[in-house]
Amino acid sequence: MIARRLVLALPLLFAAPVMAQEIPSDISGTYRVEGRNPDGSAYTGQLTVVESTGGAVAFAWIVAKQSYAGVGTRDGRVVTVDWGADTPVVYVIMPGGKMYGTWADGKALERAVK
Repeated sequence: MIARRLVLALPLLFAAPVMAQEIPSDISGTYRVEGRNPDGSAYTGQLTVVESTGGAVAFAWIVAKQSYAGVGTRDGRVVTVDWGADTPVVYVIMPGGKMYGTWADGKALERAVK
């Protein structure tokens, strides 16, 4: 009987750390960014995010000594950022607050970690 209870409890033990990491209600903060450009070259930099109570989210990147800025909107776990390019940056907010994004119409990728 004890072994059966242990077997039934194992999935809960492994799920606990994942369930403890929730999607943050506010993504404001400073992030380290790592990404791949459309040509496949790698880049790193810094991202500052400020989420307002009105729903707008301001983004400011510094990558390779260049500054970029944009304003986005958040819909649950998805943030869409207009940064002046033909296509937006689209991030998905992960448990724990990391953000994974794509830009250049899906040809480039970015990861943002606080």
